[in-house]
Amino acid sequence: MSTQGKPIDGRTFWQAIGNRAVGAAVVAARGNDGNAGFLALSATHLSASPPMIMVSIDAKTSALTAVLASKAFSVNYLSAGSAEMASIFAGKSELKGPARFQPEDWTTLTTGAPILRAAVGAFDCVLEETIERHGTTIAIGRLVDFSFDPDARPLISFRNGYL
Repeated sequence: MSTQGKPIDGRTFWQAIGNRAVGAAVVAARGNDGNAGFLALSATHLSASPPMIMVSIDAKTSALTAVLASKAFSVNYLSAGSAEMASIFAGKSELKGPARFQPEDWTTLTTGAPILRAAVGAFDCVLEETIERHGTTIAIGRLVDFSFDPDARPLISFRNGYL
């Protein structure tokens, strides 16, 4: 039996990974040039004790500089009906950089990282460690604060669309 498997290119990888349903989230940080963020499809917990969150950040994502400079980041899980915001932070809009952060939509908690007011839940994290692999930085942060809306329903990313 071969352990090599079949060759999987980037397009095929995203097609395969798109078959998992995940909460659509915006990872955000306050950088030297203002707020920065991106739509994260890989944000999860690492441990409960200590409370650690990890996100995968492509090396080409401008928000990586902001996360590294501020030593903090937030993970903001979008609510149902937020598909437009997901598209904006996925880079599918004319809005770029700090222009995506309308002041009335965002606040801060302990670290100063942007927190989406309408998020189902938001994690405020202090960056503790980074691991670089294959053009991606895994940012590991300690959860220091959070907010949530007990009545909100999540926006779920599934098969290149939203549920």
